[in-house]
Amino acid sequence: MNVSTVVRRLAIGLIAIVLAGVVRPAAAQLTLGSPADPGRLALSAGAFDITPSDGSRHGGTAGEFRGEYRFPDTLWIFAPFVGMSVTTDGAFYGYGGIGFDINFTPNWVLTPNGAIGYFGRGSGTNLGSSTEFRTGAELAYRFEDMSRFGVGFYHTSNAGIGKHNPGEQSAVVTYSIPLSLPLY
Repeated sequence: MNVSTVVRRLAIGLIAIVLAGVVRPAAAQLTLGSPADPGRLALSAGAFDITPSDGSRHGGTAGEFRGEYRFPDTLWIFAPFVGMSVTTDGAFYGYGGIGFDINFTPNWVLTPNGAIGYFGRGSGTNLGSSTEFRTGAELAYRFEDMSRFGVGFYHTSNAGIGKHNPGEQSAVVTYSIPLSLPLY
């Protein structure tokens, strides 16, 4: 069993344990979207390429730091976001996308999301294209002041538009700070 298999199984196990503790049996009523939440500044730190390809001569796991502005729900239950991430091996990813909240309780929120953006690899993992797509989800606890603390797991790849498409997985811890910015 290789390291990537162990990491995947640990991540799935962790998500299953958290969800089991969050989701109330049968009485749970899910709600979609968070129309009362303001826009948020989300700051993240974690690991980029947590399951590197065995045959890769360049790249591998690196530290990752992200900053995003997450708009309030503006398109029914959907909330757009813009952001950028950098890695300790010099990679850069500027992106925009959309996500939506699945509220298990007033405090526990799962946010699936997708983005597209420009990727510069630095001296790290070659993802095969400057255009990359990111999909993933964040499980967060929403505090009374509307800030959130959570963990996110993401996959980034060029979706086959390049000849080389290894993809990568990231895991981050995120703290979101509510902002009240006028949107004119």
